Amino acid sequence: MGRTDYFHDPAAPQPNAIKVAVSAVVLDESGRILMIRRTDNDLYAIPGGGLEAGETVSQAVAREVLEETGIRVEVTDLVGVFSNPDHVIAYDDGEVRQEFSICFRARPTGGSLRTSEESKEVLWVTPGALDSLDVHPSITLRIKRALDAAAPYFT
Repeated sequence: MGRTDYFHDPAAPQPNAIKVAVSAVVLDESGRILMIRRTDNDLYAIPGGGLEAGETVSQAVAREVLEETGIRVEVTDLVGVFSNPDHVIAYDDGEVRQEFSICFRARPTGGSLRTSEESKEVLWVTPGALDSLDVHPSITLRIKRALDAAAPYFT
């Protein structure tokens, strides 16, 4: 299913849903960031996805990172809660979602890089190389907050 991200766009459709999502800035021992290239919009992003019934947000982070990248992680702390009503995500099935993502820092504990149905590329990226990738501004904000801020961010 494809998606279109609208960010501070007056032509964006009105949201008809909010779903709890999680994401993770996974940093390896060298300080590189685990990134995916999404299959639904062709943008680079940190791994993440929706919370499922019966799991904690930490379990959802670990599951989503493993599903999308092949890397097992341990959640270490909270980056922040990102709930920008000016970031609207429209899906091909008619759902139009307002952004709501709880972002965490995590460290890899095992596994090996692999792609999935949601990721057509998985790679470790140095922070200095992020500018060479097509990354949505909302993801750039999460990464910046994970690298720079000590206190959790929220809107």
